[in-house]
Amino acid sequence: MDKKEIGCNAGKIWQLLSNNANWSYDELKKKSGLKDKELGAALGWLARENKIEFEKEGDELYIYLCVNIYIG
Repeated sequence: MDKKEIGCNAGKIWQLLSNNANWSYDELKKKSGLKDKELGAALGWLARENKIEFEKEGDELYIYLCVNIYIG
């Protein structure tokens, strides 16, 4: 896996999350077709860019897009 592949996978995840719903890790994995390492790297990429947020409910991890509003 290289940076280009991770970036492409991050784009896939970004597209899935664009419906503004909270997705569970398992839902994202199933829908994207990515393996754990690939999904983890893609989520790390998006998290580093402050594009996504994580929320834990019980044992389940949910991922959703950040909404950044800049006024200036």
